[in-house]
Amino acid sequence: MKPITSSRRPRAVLSFQPPSLVGQIFTSDALDRMTAHLDFDPAHMITETGTEQSRRLLADAEVLLAGWGAPPVPAGLAPRLRAVVYAGGIAATCLTDPAEHAARGVVASNARVVNAVPVAEYTLAMILLANKKARYAEREYRELRRQPGTSPGGIGNYGRTVGIVGASQVGRRVIELLRSFELDVVVYSPELTRESAAALGVRIGTLEEVAAQSHVLSLHQPLIPETVGQIDAHILDLLPDGATLINTARGAVVDEAALMTELRTGRIEAILDVTDPEPPPPDSELWRLPNVVLTPHIAGSMGNELHRIGDSVAAEIERFTRGLPFAHPEDLDPHRPKKEGPHDA
Repeated sequence: MKPITSSRRPRAVLSFQPPSLVGQIFTSDALDRMTAHLDFDPAHMITETGTEQSRRLLADAEVLLAGWGAPPVPAGLAPRLRAVVYAGGIAATCLTDPAEHAARGVVASNARVVNAVPVAEYTLAMILLANKKARYAEREYRELRRQPGTSPGGIGNYGRTVGIVGASQVGRRVIELLRSFELDVVVYSPELTRESAAALGVRIGTLEEVAAQSHVLSLHQPLIPETVGQIDAHILDLLPDGATLINTARGAVVDEAALMTELRTGRIEAILDVTDPEPPPPDSELWRLPNVVLTPHIAGSMGNELHRIGDSVAAEIERFTRGLPFAHPEDLDPHRPKKEGPHDA
């Protein structure tokens, strides 16, 4: 990638829907960093590609700064495009024909690695609280209104086994965070080799082996045809009594009917930040079961955590205009052979 050698700043266009996302993601400092390197007006934004103004902005754009809700841009509407910097998980979602853009030499960056941080932090907190049986203790304390006489069996984090399903961006970040604790971590991820596992400091096993060992089983696999309903009745039955299932991946990776059957027995607990559908129907038992924690998809970036994404976008723009490769590149050509497995959930 060649640096921008002239004093002219590359023309850029913003694409977010709703437009208010820009104010949530980018601080004034981040916008200043971007406008120092790119020529764009934050007040002019495309939310669709059909109007004359939108087409004029796209025709001049060399850089597309896009995020959640951005309309897909056909290659024919952006003939000068050189780069896509996406404030979200997959830059290709804002292009109708990513491979055609790639063939023209368009490079892309996404914020998936950055957004993995708060998801992993949420997961870590839930793992530690699950092993401390914090929800059980809170409920009993509230009911008794005095110090409970005994603690539930199997309480504590020392030497407990945490199973990770999916060595994705989030899964790997969770593994990194768990290193500070005296926990045994075992991972199921089809593409993870023993050498890679050793580098991560974890053991690997089959899905069945991981489930059978895990006091907490945390899900971080991508939602693809092979993982729909992957956590089924068989896998859930293998979980030890008192185990906790944590899902911050996608609701559909769990067979909900099988999960409900298991939860009704009270044998296991579940912490669900995602469900299928989302939210659950008003009459779903998930709202009522005492061994279920439901949160409304809050694990990902929220509030000031969005600024981390904005700062990452600004840093990528600075790299691009200096001729450096992106720190978090995305290959827009889906047919190009990948060097490693899918670490991008």
